[in-house]
Amino acid sequence: MTGTDLVALNIDREIAALARRHKAASNVGMQVLNLVGGQAENLLERLPDPVKDQLEQATTRALEAALRAAQSSRAVVPDQKGWLNTAMTTAMGAMGGAGGLPTALAELPVTTTVLLRAIQGIAAEHGFDPAEDEVQKACLGVFASAGPLAEDDGADMAFLTARVTLTGATVHGVIARIAPRLATVLGQKLATQTVPVIGAAAGAATNFAYTSYYQEMAHVQFGLMRLAARTGCDTDLLIADLRRAVEAGAKSRAS
Repeated sequence: MTGTDLVALNIDREIAALARRHKAASNVGMQVLNLVGGQAENLLERLPDPVKDQLEQATTRALEAALRAAQSSRAVVPDQKGWLNTAMTTAMGAMGGAGGLPTALAELPVTTTVLLRAIQGIAAEHGFDPAEDEVQKACLGVFASAGPLAEDDGADMAFLTARVTLTGATVHGVIARIAPRLATVLGQKLATQTVPVIGAAAGAATNFAYTSYYQEMAHVQFGLMRLAARTGCDTDLLIADLRRAVEAGAKSRAS
C-alpha cells in the first residue's frame, strides 16, 4: 500500500467517524417528542402569539449576549467536559421549565451562552482559537444546523457549506443570518417547557437533547475543518464525502 493510499484510508476513516457523530446528533430529539407528545412542527402553536412575534429579536439578543459572555469567560473559566456542559444545561432546563413560560424565557439566554461556550471549547479542542473572527463565525454557524427536533431529523448539512455565503460577513452579520432559523429551534424548546405538569422534565430533556446535539455537530464542523487543514484536501470535496457517508448510513438503516 502506497503512502497516498494510506492517506486516503485515514481520510475515509475520519469521514466515517464524523458521519457517526452526525448520526448521533440526529438521534437525540426523539426522547423530547416522546415526553411531550405531538410532532415538532406543532410545538410552536403552544406559544402565545406575542412570544412568537418577538422570538427572532429575542434570539438575536440572546446570541449577541452569549457571544460576549462566552468569549469573556474563557479568560477565567476553563473549558468543561461535554458531559458537564450537558449536566449544567439539563439542570437549567429543569429550573426554566418548572416556572412555565416566564422562567423558560429567562433561562433562554443563559442556556444559549453555555451552548456557545461549549461549541467554542470544541473548536479549541480541535486546535482552533475561538478568539479569531473566522472561528467565532464557525462557532455561530453550528447553530445553523437547526436542532434535534428539526423535520429533517438532523440530516441537513447546509451549515457546513454556510462558510461560502458567510465569507466576508461580520460576526454580527452571521448572527443576523442564523437568528431566524435558530428562533424556530428555540421556539420549539420553549414550547416543550410550557407543557402542563411536566414542564420541568420537558425543560431538562430538551436542554439535554440540544446540548448533546450541538456539541456533536460542533465536533463534525471542526473535525472537518481540522481534516482539511491537516491534509490540504479541498473542504468542498470533504463535505461531499461526508454527505455521501451520512446518506449511505441512512440508507443502510432504512433497508
